[in-house]
Amino acid sequence: MSVTRVVVVDDAARMPDLLGSGDGVLREVEKAFPAVDIMVRGNRITLTGDEDDVDAAASAVEELRDVLGAGVPLTPEVARESVRMLRSTGPSSGGTTAVAERPAGVLSRSILSTRGRTIRPKTEGQAAYVHAMDSHTITFGIGPAGTGKTYLAMAQAVAALQAKRVNRIVLTRPAVEAGERLGFLPGSLSEKIDPYLRPLYDALHDMVDPESIPRLMEAGTIEVAPLAYMRGRTLNDAFVILDEAQNTTREQMKMFLTRLGFGTTMVVTGDVTQVDLPGGTRSGLRAASEILTGVEDIAFCHLGAQDVVRHRLVSDIITAYAENDEQDQGRGPRPTGQRRRFDREERK
Repeated sequence: MSVTRVVVVDDAARMPDLLGSGDGVLREVEKAFPAVDIMVRGNRITLTGDEDDVDAAASAVEELRDVLGAGVPLTPEVARESVRMLRSTGPSSGGTTAVAERPAGVLSRSILSTRGRTIRPKTEGQAAYVHAMDSHTITFGIGPAGTGKTYLAMAQAVAALQAKRVNRIVLTRPAVEAGERLGFLPGSLSEKIDPYLRPLYDALHDMVDPESIPRLMEAGTIEVAPLAYMRGRTLNDAFVILDEAQNTTREQMKMFLTRLGFGTTMVVTGDVTQVDLPGGTRSGLRAASEILTGVEDIAFCHLGAQDVVRHRLVSDIITAYAENDEQDQGRGPRPTGQRRRFDREERK
């Protein structure tokens, strides 16, 4: 039986924001509920169709109205994620405790306000990841490119530093090459490792006044260094981020985790599908996820294609590769990591 429901927006001046630029937000709702006829007149949105479909579409519109009221700019991506969250009835994709909030509560949560903008989680999985970093000493963020693993960890670190919960931020990555050896690169050691640390600098520049970064680094308040420099240290009262952890060995991962000191939070990020270690070397991130699962105060958050916040095609690319990997299972093992050069010389 066909029914009609009307959603009223109290402030008619906000209707353009609710509909989105070029009605992009409204089109996402129409795409999600193709059986519902949606008409807009003034500050009233009328929905007509089968009762169940209309109820679901009306809930989505009302939720978007609340998201907008919470101060979150509406985009087609926000609309798409809000509808997905409302439809989701399973556990959070973060792999830990589900975030028992509606989209308005999740998407309006502010991590850091800096340089005229606010950094917030944009998906349910990201919200679970942020929640894990707030409530655990060590958090592993595992997922594909574009899911905000490093960026959100960096925002949490800067927020902790600003709130004086930590005295410094330590950012590190393994200097593992994806082709050429470090020795083949021109320049000093610092210049050789800079390309590996550049993504950390980029995120840092988004959140901290670039003019103050050299001063903070000189004072030791912010440290960016390759993983090898962590050996033998104890890190107290710090927020420590290990990025690209899939390129650590089992021994390097153990070394890093045992740097943990009092008052320190650690976040380890990586993508187990993009390992650049030499063939046959097992990723320390994969080993840690098997060894440490279930250890108290350590959280593992698994982000997926639905948490990608880059171009829509990135999510589609990740999904396509995952499907291809599933099809390849059963065809025998494939080479992992880099292929060794000079094989003939090694066999001599």
